[in-house]
Amino acid sequence: HVFLRESGGGSVQAGGSLRLSCANSGDPFCMGWLRQVPGSKRKGIAHILTNGGHTKYDDSVEGRFTISRDDADNTLYLEMNNLQPEDSGMYYCAADGLCGTDDYHYYGQGTQVTVSA
Repeated sequence: HVFLRESGGGSVQAGGSLRLSCANSGDPFCMGWLRQVPGSKRKGIAHILTNGGHTKYDDSVEGRFTISRDDADNTLYLEMNNLQPEDSGMYYCAADGLCGTDDYHYYGQGTQVTVSA
């Protein structure tokens, strides 16, 4: 089993930055960050393979967001720059399952990100 706990969400103005963290236990094969807005399903926006570090991004965040993992601390990060109002939502850390998709097996409880214009 993989346990996940996110932190680092908050409110920021457009153009600002935030870094999300996800403390995790277990030995996940892959991890990702997903975003959910009211009325919609969770959408994968950034993904990483824990062995080798291969990453994949949704077009909406490519070039602005960076996913990384610190193996020593068992922590997953999402560095978010040039945030825009459309980036607002609940952000979930996820692990294993259908890697690189919207459908992982394990999820954290989420952390809210709000970007004001």
